[in-house]
Amino acid sequence: MKVHYPPFMISIAVIFFGLFLTSNAESTWWENNTADPPNIIVIFADDLGYGDLGVFGHPSNKTPHLDRMAYEGQKWTNFYVAAPVCTPSRAGLLTGRLPIRSGMCSDKRRVLFPDSKGGLPQTEITIARALKGNGYQTAAVGKWHLGHQSPFLPTDHGFDSYFGIPYSNDMDKVETTDHFTLAETERYQAYNVPILRDKTEVERPADQRTITKRYTDEVVGKIKDLKDKGPFFIYLAHSLPHIPLFRSEEFKDTSVGGIYGDVIEEVDWSVGQILETLKEEGIAENTLVVFTSDNGPWHTFRTHGGTAGLLRGAKGGTFEGGMREPTIFWWPGKIQPAVVTDMGTTMDLMPTFCALSNTKLPDDRVYDGFDITPLLMGTGKGKRETVFYYRGAQVYAIRKGDYKAHFITQLEYGNPTAHPVTNPPIPLENGATILEEPLLYNVNIDPGERFNIAADHPQIIAEIREVLAQHKAGLVPVENQLEK
Repeated sequence: MKVHYPPFMISIAVIFFGLFLTSNAESTWWENNTADPPNIIVIFADDLGYGDLGVFGHPSNKTPHLDRMAYEGQKWTNFYVAAPVCTPSRAGLLTGRLPIRSGMCSDKRRVLFPDSKGGLPQTEITIARALKGNGYQTAAVGKWHLGHQSPFLPTDHGFDSYFGIPYSNDMDKVETTDHFTLAETERYQAYNVPILRDKTEVERPADQRTITKRYTDEVVGKIKDLKDKGPFFIYLAHSLPHIPLFRSEEFKDTSVGGIYGDVIEEVDWSVGQILETLKEEGIAENTLVVFTSDNGPWHTFRTHGGTAGLLRGAKGGTFEGGMREPTIFWWPGKIQPAVVTDMGTTMDLMPTFCALSNTKLPDDRVYDGFDITPLLMGTGKGKRETVFYYRGAQVYAIRKGDYKAHFITQLEYGNPTAHPVTNPPIPLENGATILEEPLLYNVNIDPGERFNIAADHPQIIAEIREVLAQHKAGLVPVENQLEK
């Protein structure tokens, strides 16, 4: 296992937790423990890059709250999302399933739009619906992007309440001025996006200058309201730092990192407010908080987009920078502080939360996530051996252990020639290329995917090809929701 724990912490963890944990969601330590099931909060940033936080290596952005969250909790360095763009990534997190299984990905329309008729099907079971069936109170705050009409809204999918923008903050654009300029002028009226309270529109256009603050106030209020009524699950999906950028007056021009830095530091402030509220209300030690992002940074917008640090690629592509995200788990007194280098994905959250709350997962469907409780508690190894890198409805790459093979390449949004392919390519109509010989990288030794070692490891490529064949054989066709 690749988790760095002080030896005495491992011993303590084994003594206290080893008797209780299993890999089965039907039998966890909570089953034999008098402790209450934990409250759970997921904080999901939008287009935040792997290298945008101080604790993940950014030299200018000041993120003291997220840094402290990582020091007190766990910093995961090999944590992935289900897709390199918004809609399928969010579907993967909330269902624990690759979006190809729910029809929430497409080669033609990468995400849902205001004119889309589809959304997350009612046949899917979200984290909220699963936990609500086990006595949890549930709330969604922020960006949804899984369908802006019933029966696809948060309150149709297990959330007791919802407050936020139902899709990306750059949609419903009514002015011709470019996004980059609008970010600098902070003209929120250029985007006619609504704010919903449950299913009712309460503001249009949304004044996005205060959107991070209002999301934060909503979550803080929910924590105070729900803390004495039983366990709760809160899903906070920030609309930022997705372009167009907006920040509250208190954060304007306060960062040395420019407008983007201001936005990141306000998101960090928001995390600090939430963690401090948990401490003030006396429930920090019974609340698991997870922070991550939906996909990599949007390089199209230059200094108004983020950075993937040493990783290659960005939003929209299947190099590491598009799908490996900065991820932190925080649960004082429960999880052991560590830097975790084992692989994990947002799809692991569903089975993990169910295990921690003794919630039974329905056994009538395929899940692509694993219970990572043993890694959080320092009592065992992770089960994940592979990561599938989907772009739309196609597998472009697969990671198996240390090695990642690219079968199809298409670079991130706005950067079509940054990383030329050296193999003879077969062009596709969508601008992608099928490689006659896959690219292969050891992404532990070479996380920047600079050195193709395919010629030296034909057996590894053959093994990964077999993984791909088995995966494709197990897929069942479903109705595509993004093309409706």
